[in-house]
Amino acid sequence: MPGWLSIIVSSFVSLAYLFVLSRLIGKRQISQLTFIDFIVAITIGSLAAEMASNIDGPIIHGLLAMSIFGLFPIVSGWLSMKSKVMRNFFDGNATILIKDGKILEDNLKQERLTTEDLLEMLRARSVFKAADVEFAVMESSGKLSVLLKSEQQPITPKMLKMAVSPAEEPQTVIMDGEIMDEPLATIGLNRAWLKAELEKTGVALENVFLGQVDKGGGLYVDLYDDKIKVPEPTATKLTYATLKKCQADLELYALSTKSAKMKQQYSQEAQRLQDVLNQVEPLLMR
Repeated sequence: MPGWLSIIVSSFVSLAYLFVLSRLIGKRQISQLTFIDFIVAITIGSLAAEMASNIDGPIIHGLLAMSIFGLFPIVSGWLSMKSKVMRNFFDGNATILIKDGKILEDNLKQERLTTEDLLEMLRARSVFKAADVEFAVMESSGKLSVLLKSEQQPITPKMLKMAVSPAEEPQTVIMDGEIMDEPLATIGLNRAWLKAELEKTGVALENVFLGQVDKGGGLYVDLYDDKIKVPEPTATKLTYATLKKCQADLELYALSTKSAKMKQQYSQEAQRLQDVLNQVEPLLMR
């Protein structure tokens, strides 16, 4: 067999076998490299390259070496699932770097990290003061997990006991100036509605790079020309404002009327409308 043909055959065989080994080892090899995975990945890649370019040695020798290195993370993963001792041995343990706002220098040295390294990792998590951290742990994967102190954590609607509507994925109805009929049908809308909404904003369909409709029926568009600003949809906010005005008018009528019967009726209707406002506010005022 000519040398160039041998290299082509060896390259295809090594590539195919490398793909098979990668599938056997699992997705963790790509998404979360441990020390063992890192070593195995480099070694298998080197063996595959050597096998593809070595026209003198038999292919089986390269495949055998790749098999041994490929089986090692599979076996170590199986042992890690069966025993915590083996899991700690192969994957290592998490290390606490900050506790109660205090940096643990000994643990920092153990991980061979400098103060600058720690501060850089904190900044990557949008934390700029070590004193704001309640707990910071370096995971076995090398990533830093950070828990802020209670007073430094962002306020959530749950903390304020506010009812909010569940988040839903917006539907992309325009892409590259083309209307997407399937997402429109999914939310019960049609092209006529979409074109009417575009006319309200004064935007031509061919000028729209991306258009999305949220669950409230608001259309958000991004234009090819970034200098043009398109006003955000205000239909839901206007609806809420109209209902609020009606409720305020009912209360005003209850105060201004001299009839006790009408006063009571206006007050009851105002309270009923207020109850409706409390229910729809999370949906309209987002």
